[in-house]
Amino acid sequence: MTRLTEEVPHEMAGMRLDQVLAELFADYSRSKLQTWVKAGRVQVNGLTLKAKDKLVGGETIVLDAEAEIVVIAEPEPIPLEIIFEDECLLIVNKPAGLVVHPAIGNWNGTLLNALLNHDNHLETLPRAGIVHRIDKETSGLLMIAKTLQAHNSLTQQLQARAITREYQAITRGRMTAGGTVDEPIGRHPTDRKRYAVRENGKEAVTHYRVGQRFTRHTLVQVKLETGRTHQIRVHMAHIRFPLLGDQVYGGRFQMPPDCSEQLEKELRSFKRQALHAAKLGLQHPVTDEYCEWEQPMPEDMTRLLAALAENERC
Repeated sequence: MTRLTEEVPHEMAGMRLDQVLAELFADYSRSKLQTWVKAGRVQVNGLTLKAKDKLVGGETIVLDAEAEIVVIAEPEPIPLEIIFEDECLLIVNKPAGLVVHPAIGNWNGTLLNALLNHDNHLETLPRAGIVHRIDKETSGLLMIAKTLQAHNSLTQQLQARAITREYQAITRGRMTAGGTVDEPIGRHPTDRKRYAVRENGKEAVTHYRVGQRFTRHTLVQVKLETGRTHQIRVHMAHIRFPLLGDQVYGGRFQMPPDCSEQLEKELRSFKRQALHAAKLGLQHPVTDEYCEWEQPMPEDMTRLLAALAENERC
């Protein structure tokens, strides 16, 4: 049994208890939530209500949830680079090319399949404990909850923007200074697989600073305040510094002039966006201690930076 607690937003005033539960505890089915209400496992400000009772907003809901299999996927013996693990938390370094969660076109061979092979108890957690994602071709740190309590804690920290997420990226173009991009992001109006800056999109804030300048490229340190899909890629492209290697938002590949043979080789062989999740910080779900992990750039990005630096000296 796991106890979960949520406060009812005031904008939900007038909604039925079952409707509110479906919104606040969306990882569980409506039928399961209904069953728990009837069994007295849901309390509102300490009282047991009926599913049809209406709420006024501001109430505290306590749900006693029981573990059940909620992930239907096959465990697969895919290697995991584990950076940290204890009884409630797992931090992994995801390689570029590994899909995080099964979806159309990638039902197998994902991080989720690897996690189920690593710990079969994760099948009782929403998305096998995965609380945030990075793109298939982005490398770096990801956090996974191993208990429902940890999942709830990490989700709330994400919503409160209390998770530290810093990235290293290589952009096309020479930046003169860092800054902040505060532009909403939503689905692209014509291409549903892409995202774009849109007035009716969701709030998205990206902070960036220059790490190293090259003649036609820049190494930048990026810090996320929000976590929208493709956020860094969309925002960097929006300010006309698309990520190197980004075939979706970076436009047609062009070899820069005055390019050494080694740099040309590295640029032609680099087939992903140059983006790495380098730092991850959070409050431990049990001890409440602040924990932080850092992971250096993978070899492909390191080689690319070395070639860029060497090209400057030529």
